Amino acid sequence: MFADTPIDSIVFNEQQVFVKRDDLLSKEFSGNKARKFAYFLENDFPGKTGLVGHGSPVANSLYSMSALAKLKGVSLDFYVDHIAEQVLQSTMGNYAESIANGANVIDVSKCEDRDDLSVIEYIQQKVLPDNEHLLFVPEGGRCEYARFGVHKLAQEIIDWSQQQSSPVVQVFLPSGTGTTAVFLSEYLTLHSDNIKVFTCACVGGNDYLQLQFDELLADRSLHPTIVDLGKKYHFGKLYKPFYDMYNRLLASGIEFELLYDPLGWMCVEKLIQQNAMMPNNSSSSAATILYIHQGGLLGNENMLPRYQRKYG
Repeated sequence: MFADTPIDSIVFNEQQVFVKRDDLLSKEFSGNKARKFAYFLENDFPGKTGLVGHGSPVANSLYSMSALAKLKGVSLDFYVDHIAEQVLQSTMGNYAESIANGANVIDVSKCEDRDDLSVIEYIQQKVLPDNEHLLFVPEGGRCEYARFGVHKLAQEIIDWSQQQSSPVVQVFLPSGTGTTAVFLSEYLTLHSDNIKVFTCACVGGNDYLQLQFDELLADRSLHPTIVDLGKKYHFGKLYKPFYDMYNRLLASGIEFELLYDPLGWMCVEKLIQQNAMMPNNSSSSAATILYIHQGGLLGNENMLPRYQRKYG
């Protein structure tokens, strides 16, 4: 369903960095969510009349699932831990657009039968039993079905790398659940000797991310390398370095989203520094860096005003 996305380049820290423009896949399905949901887009699910998902009420995955449900003619029940009043009042962004698509976003904190259950426990115990017509998609598309689209992305990267003169390609993308990164690394490790995948933990820290890798793929030799900046950043919190990085990148001519990409590019800076310190490094032997755009620009409609109010 998706065409091979273009690869542009920018000058970042005085080095050329290539950008896989997955933000251009489509308005409804961009970035890693498009890759993880590709199986559902290209295949029918007979007997299923509704999708069930969970996560944040401002998540890119909520919007993508709402678009998927609308396209397939099924319902979407999306469960969240709570919904902030400012999100409820917003007329733009992922939540508002998802509601417009017909999504039913359920605040579990207001469910009388919650019984101190977590959101995922509530879905497993109260929603899915005896409801075989529902198709459950784990948070952020974290499931085996994601392999289908992510492996297609990996092959696109291999095809592109074969046209490059660099002997080494370092692919970077930030991680939430780590699904895209680990399946991307799996395919590239098995099919290309010169391409390595790097990522960073945007949610929960390195230990959490490693656990997600292990649950999805037991063989650690196929896992991506986690880049650690040595500082903990809390997901969704506003940080001045994130806002500064967003604006630096915007000046390059490409807009990136504000939840994952700023931390991702801070890690790319570290990769560039590490490459420069490698022995016998030269412009002819330096690794080529390819950054996977995370899409999700619709979320900036909510995030950017928050940053502007705080930092000007």
